[in-house]
Amino acid sequence: MQWWRFMSGGERAMQSGREKAYAYLKDSVLTDPEMQDRFLSEQEIADRIGVSRTPIREALLLLAAEDLVRLVPKRGAHIAPLSGREIRDLMEMRGLIERFAAERTTDQGTAPVDEMADILAHQDTLRGEETTKEFIAADHRFHATLVAAVGNTLMSRQYDALRSRQIRAGVLALYRSGNRQDEVLAEHRQILDALAAGDAAAACAAIDGHIRATQRILLAA
Repeated sequence: MQWWRFMSGGERAMQSGREKAYAYLKDSVLTDPEMQDRFLSEQEIADRIGVSRTPIREALLLLAAEDLVRLVPKRGAHIAPLSGREIRDLMEMRGLIERFAAERTTDQGTAPVDEMADILAHQDTLRGEETTKEFIAADHRFHATLVAAVGNTLMSRQYDALRSRQIRAGVLALYRSGNRQDEVLAEHRQILDALAAGDAAAACAAIDGHIRATQRILLAA
């Protein structure tokens, strides 16, 4: 029997409100370039998504535990801009995992080329400022699909834990570079072509080039 069956209706509603607030903050607010270096209003967010302030506060505590926001006494939750150190750490971790995934899947012949090609084709339809977040979400799926093909559950979980920071960094890179979407699609095509050819070295080189390009844009500001 699922644990939630033992919860009261009020507890389940609170759980639902917290999850709704957590998802909204993580996927919509934290990824908005205009929200960087700003303090969040609990009441404004509560009114926007139709919940009380309590689940908002609980969601912010969860995000603070992940170092995605900083709780400042008497001021609230602050969205600190990604620091140079955070950007470098994120890109280094991505490179380590994605290169390993490329090497392992090409060696085993399990690179998910068809699935990644479908994601890339869909991403190509998401050009434009109004679909920036959807474009970057597809970007994450493209890479996460390769990582998942390794078959290492712990590695996939570790990679998925980077998702919020990846999307935040990716949206910011698009915001700062007008032609970045075209570049991303071309870089993804290079990765995919190398995987399809079974060329691990070329795939790793393409992954490195893709990550360096994003890092260069983020650190240039």
